[in-house]
Amino acid sequence: MRLVKRFSHERYLIELHQYNQKYILKISLDRFEQIFKIDEGEVQNMEIFDQILESDFLSGCLTRFVSMREDFLTELNNSTNE
Repeated sequence: MRLVKRFSHERYLIELHQYNQKYILKISLDRFEQIFKIDEGEVQNMEIFDQILESDFLSGCLTRFVSMREDFLTELNNSTNE
């Protein structure tokens, strides 16, 4: 997997990789990670990723990160209490 670009962001670690004719957009926050796989044929130019990251896309990612954390902590607490 080849690192194509690392995007600077105040909250997230955002990396774009290339592997097996796919772009892999990885967004990390703390110990959680979201991965989006995009076929190379769907990308006309690399600037599309800058546009995506400037849209409301990242606020949706934050909502999912919060939900992921809540689900994980709930399951962790349930497992500990058994």
